Amino acid sequence: MEWYTIQNSEHLITPSLAVFPERIQYNIDSMLRTAGDPDRLRPHIKTHKIAEIVEMQQAVGINKFKCATIAEAEMLARCQAEDILLAMQAVGENLDRYFRLAQTYPDSTFSCLVDNLGILEKLDQKAEETGITMGVFLDLNTGMDRTGIAPGDEAEALYAKIADSDHLVCRGLHAYDGHIRDADLNLRKKRCDAAFAEVDVLRKNLEGSGYSVPEIIVGGSPTFPVHAQREGVVLSPGTTLLWDVRNATDLRDMDILPAAVLLTRVVSKPTANRIALDIGHKSIAPEMGFPRAEIMGMEHAKQVGHSEEHLVLEAEDTSSVQIGQLYYALPMHVCPTVCKYPSVMVIKDHQISGNWEVAARDYQLSI
Repeated sequence: MEWYTIQNSEHLITPSLAVFPERIQYNIDSMLRTAGDPDRLRPHIKTHKIAEIVEMQQAVGINKFKCATIAEAEMLARCQAEDILLAMQAVGENLDRYFRLAQTYPDSTFSCLVDNLGILEKLDQKAEETGITMGVFLDLNTGMDRTGIAPGDEAEALYAKIADSDHLVCRGLHAYDGHIRDADLNLRKKRCDAAFAEVDVLRKNLEGSGYSVPEIIVGGSPTFPVHAQREGVVLSPGTTLLWDVRNATDLRDMDILPAAVLLTRVVSKPTANRIALDIGHKSIAPEMGFPRAEIMGMEHAKQVGHSEEHLVLEAEDTSSVQIGQLYYALPMHVCPTVCKYPSVMVIKDHQISGNWEVAARDYQLSI
């Protein structure tokens, strides 16, 4: 029996998502082996948004986490996470919400990212008004061109303003290099090292000017094994908890297992060589090209159409495929797939053992 199959599957609702704790635990252990020490890890929770997976990491000594939304930060606080970083520059009402969160959960240490002076000044003012000492990391752009400030004189000046604040705690540097995901590990390392070199120069310049750089948070999942070879950095993988087809295909050097599976059924056979499954845009991440998923037992079929409710496949011979037939599918991109489901089935020994709520799926819990 394949690892992803579920017994007594005739009554399973589709589409739905299942997770496999034994494989998640394997991935956590692999992360620890790569990092060498749980203190070197600050995993991102945006992939899973599930409290039970946070608790599995806490059980092995991982106490620092990264998140993308206020709701994810609140879920971490409810899990009594010791150190929480909001890896999204807080703007508008979210800035006020984050301070309210820190006030509500004083036993957790909260930090956020900054890449411009205007937001830093608002953070400083809010910290002074509330009496809450907020941690701040300087967010660096090392080539992804999505967020962050480029290492250089302007970045040094902004870091100095963080460090000189009477109301904020300067926590260090943050550099996410999600644009580096070459399948060739040697090429990935070369590009990763080149991007990090700018960060290292900035660190040395800051320390030479008398400023402390307590923590340098680097990378995501693709560059995790590269940065793990550096001294003095904290590692921030996230997709490594559940994995997906894209990463399993591109990053074969990483000892990580797929741990989340979609359940789907055939809902129609409109022509002699076409099949429609019930995993449309609302059920699986649609932002990438085809294939959207690896469908077990239907590897020969070509994915040709995707709409709100349907994924359409073509195959030369569909005679063995029955309407209502169940298939298991590994998503191409798991992170935006998980958040489409309010809960996931938990599978142990090919049986459903319960459900886990995707607790931080929404953008607001209570704050």
